[in-house]
This record gives sequence, C-alpha cells and structure tokens, in this order.
Amino acid sequence: MADDKKIALKMVVDGEARDVSYEELALSNNLAQEALVRLLIEKKVIDPKDFLDMMGKVKKERYRTPESLDKQEP
Repeated sequence: MADDKKIALKMVVDGEARDVSYEELALSNNLAQEALVRLLIEKKVIDPKDFLDMMGKVKKERYRTPESLDKQEP
C-alpha cells in the first residue's frame, strides 16, 4: 500500500533520502499552520475573533460557486 502514495517531494535528512507524499505534506502544513495560529493567539498578537472573521473573508473570496462567478462584474 505504501507504494501507491504519490510523491510530493524528496527530502534528505542526515544524509538519508526520504519520499514525502502529498498526504504527509498536507498534514505537516496543517500542523504547522495550527501551531502558528495558536502561538499568535496565545501571545496576543492576533485576536481569535479577528482571525475567524478573516478566515470567513478568505473563504468567501476563494471558494465560490460557478453561479457566483457568473454574477461578478468584469
């Protein structure tokens, strides 16, 4: 089953090559992003409500239905 994974990149750690799958890369990115957000909130650099508001804004900008794209002005 391990042979079925699609390789996203190859890493060399301590002189040893290692394949990293897209799934492993996505999980690693998710964990790093969550840790960063938690740290910024804990250190009071950002407010949790502001963060959630921005996530909603980004979601609205990025994830649009084909119908909403048709309604946009050029």
